[in-house]
Amino acid sequence: MCCAIEMTSLAPTLIWCEKALLADGWAKDVLLEIDAAGDFSRVSPDASAGDAARVAGAILPGIGNLHSHAFQRAAAGLTERRHSADGPGGGNADSFWTWREVLHSFVTRLNPDDQEAIAAQLYVEMLKAGYTAVGEFHYVHQDPDGRPYADPAEMAVRTLAAAKTAGIGITMLPVLYTVGGYGDVTPNAGQKRYILDVDAFLALVQGLTATTQGDPNVRVGIAPHSVRQVPASPLAEALAGFDAIDATAPIHIHIAEQVRDVDEHLNHVGARPVEWLLANAEVDARWCLVHATHVNEAETRNMAASRAVAGICPTTEGNLGDGIFPFVDYLAAGGRWGIGSDSHVSVSPIEELRWLEYVQRLITRSRNVAAPGHGGSTGARLFGDALAGGAQALGRPIGALKAGCRADLVVLDTNHPNLLGRDGDGLLDSFIFGGNTNPVRDVMVGGRWVVRDGSHAAEDVVFATYRRTMRRLADESL
Repeated sequence: MCCAIEMTSLAPTLIWCEKALLADGWAKDVLLEIDAAGDFSRVSPDASAGDAARVAGAILPGIGNLHSHAFQRAAAGLTERRHSADGPGGGNADSFWTWREVLHSFVTRLNPDDQEAIAAQLYVEMLKAGYTAVGEFHYVHQDPDGRPYADPAEMAVRTLAAAKTAGIGITMLPVLYTVGGYGDVTPNAGQKRYILDVDAFLALVQGLTATTQGDPNVRVGIAPHSVRQVPASPLAEALAGFDAIDATAPIHIHIAEQVRDVDEHLNHVGARPVEWLLANAEVDARWCLVHATHVNEAETRNMAASRAVAGICPTTEGNLGDGIFPFVDYLAAGGRWGIGSDSHVSVSPIEELRWLEYVQRLITRSRNVAAPGHGGSTGARLFGDALAGGAQALGRPIGALKAGCRADLVVLDTNHPNLLGRDGDGLLDSFIFGGNTNPVRDVMVGGRWVVRDGSHAAEDVVFATYRRTMRRLADESL
């Protein structure tokens, strides 16, 4: 794919804006100095513009999307027909598990060109929405027959190429997936593409780590898929092997997403999934526990105490009928969290944050659930926590406008109807809760503008390739 955002070094840059959200709150007349590596070298409030490029609007740190399955962008909408005879309350009602069958069938048709085209389209959409980094939970490794490509990392390499085309920062999280389910279930046709033994998995991770070393827009971590797909022995082996590669890099895992996940883990292992993981792995700030929807009070407290990030994906969890994360109790315990778009039924940080708050309002029958006390801003709390949690989970110096962080930022159009007359935290409240059109005007990643006036430089070429891919996939499904 051509038209990649250029990633060579750039001359130092000066940007000045009237208002920006800094690490310690809103500031006026802010001068941002960006070095040749694409990092902030100095951030100065109450500064004169001088020769700096003036940016109209309000500048925010770019937000990290901590959980993505890129290929699923192309499947959005395909699962919205009932597959069971019974309706809600019936024994065979549609669920996550019927959705999963459709996805496993869909994935059998994807080739490496498709993976790159879909991921590039998705990443352009993320940037235009205000995400500046993504955690790619990547598990399609093998060819459709379950055999390795000539380059075993082919699908991951294509995903990294898509990120480069779009210009988004990426934490690549190759997935370990060793069995079809609890009790060593035989993998189905779709799952054959995910299966790796631990040695092959670690070799893939080692190779990706070596080839991306020195690229400040890329980090490599790992993702044991779940305690359902990675039993105790290969999990321990993979964690030990990964520590030998990079003992500081992120570790992500799906956990306790469905009631059935909890019930089956109790059946096969004798403990709840989060309870078991916290007791059997050194879960700390490197970890991101994705979903963790069905956790009890003790698990909620212990997750928070571990300093791991809870990876909450409200639009996907709503679409799948997963359940509701115990957000109020988790906040009260001091838990860290971030957001992901997961299956990409929505690619909007606004919608993820809005859903997170609104669902809590519905179950508590109250308002401003996330607000930090009397007079506190709900939007500011949600946005600030998601920035910090996303940065931690992605293992990269992002999520803040301060020296030493990547120069990833978003410019809000303060003349947008949703933001007129708003200032300070009121901008964040209206950004998240005011209207359904996108007020993101410009986006910078690593010191380079990737979105200007709402447009991405490569979006036409990327979309043309994506359209050809989607037409071919549609023809094959007939």
